[in-house]
Amino acid sequence: MNILIIAPSWVGDMMMSHSLYQTLKQQYPQCEIDVLAPNWCKPLLARMPEVRNALTMPIGHGAFGLGERYRIGKSLRNQYDMAIVLPNSLKSAFIPFFSKIKLRRGWKGESRYFFLNDLRSNKADYPKMVQRYVALGFEKGQIPSATEMTIPTPYLAVEQSAVQKTKEMFTAQFALAENRPAIGFCPGAEFGPAKRWPHYHYAVLAKQLIEQGYSIRLFGSAKDVDVGEQIRSSLAEDLQRYCVNLAGQTELNQAVDLISDCVVVVSNDSGLMHIAAAVGCPLVAVYGPTSPEYTPPLSDKAVIIRLIEGGLIKIRKGADSDEGYHQSLIDIQPELVLEKLNGLLAK
Repeated sequence: MNILIIAPSWVGDMMMSHSLYQTLKQQYPQCEIDVLAPNWCKPLLARMPEVRNALTMPIGHGAFGLGERYRIGKSLRNQYDMAIVLPNSLKSAFIPFFSKIKLRRGWKGESRYFFLNDLRSNKADYPKMVQRYVALGFEKGQIPSATEMTIPTPYLAVEQSAVQKTKEMFTAQFALAENRPAIGFCPGAEFGPAKRWPHYHYAVLAKQLIEQGYSIRLFGSAKDVDVGEQIRSSLAEDLQRYCVNLAGQTELNQAVDLISDCVVVVSNDSGLMHIAAAVGCPLVAVYGPTSPEYTPPLSDKAVIIRLIEGGLIKIRKGADSDEGYHQSLIDIQPELVLEKLNGLLAK
């Protein structure tokens, strides 16, 4: 059986989709899985052994592109027995329909009744996103309940020889930090500052860890360069050498390698948090308006800190500080994070 996956467009969602691929291999041992995803996803998919091919999705997130979707669908005809659509949008169901794939599976979304013929409607029975993904790996009538469902842990294959080559690309920066054991910080967040633990808390934590003999690696995209510099510049001048701002300097593959080389990671709720979990790195995950009930890090080495109760609060910028931080994250003091972090290091 050949299966086409219409993949999500975000790093964290892509990582959680790996639980589905593992489930499909369990349910259909002879299946071959191809994933249609944006080009940036390919380094992650290449590290998932269950995926045969990563196919390029050239249409940007949010773009309708009906003609292009028809062209892609037509090019994929007579290749697949089943398609699984992970995004909830109507347009995400077009390509499998245009491909004339016999079985087209997904959750009830934006008026997709005509385009999907194995439509699941009991999404509320599965409170976690990863449960919803895994449920699509089962035939109708055979789907386990959320409490009985086994979730395969997402993972990314890491080769130490590749990690060493990546580290060599940053020899000068790591040498300046005296090649100390590294602790990774992931201070960015895709949807604005309300999801970020404040930079000044990160800076206090960095100071304490540097004084304990560690170096700090700051990870993120080009959008996170400034917050990385805010953290680094908040340190005393003689400590800044031990805080390496890699935001915007690494490709995704390199970030995966360098995160895997950290002894522990501290992260906001972000895609890099899910990557840290997937490479088996001990992790302190700091949550505020987003809820770990919906998208927790999938790792038994992760400690979650959240001081408020309830589900997701949809907010991109908080009114609790000039920087837009949310009060629930401002209230998480560096001493609490350090306590959890030292507990992980002790193990």
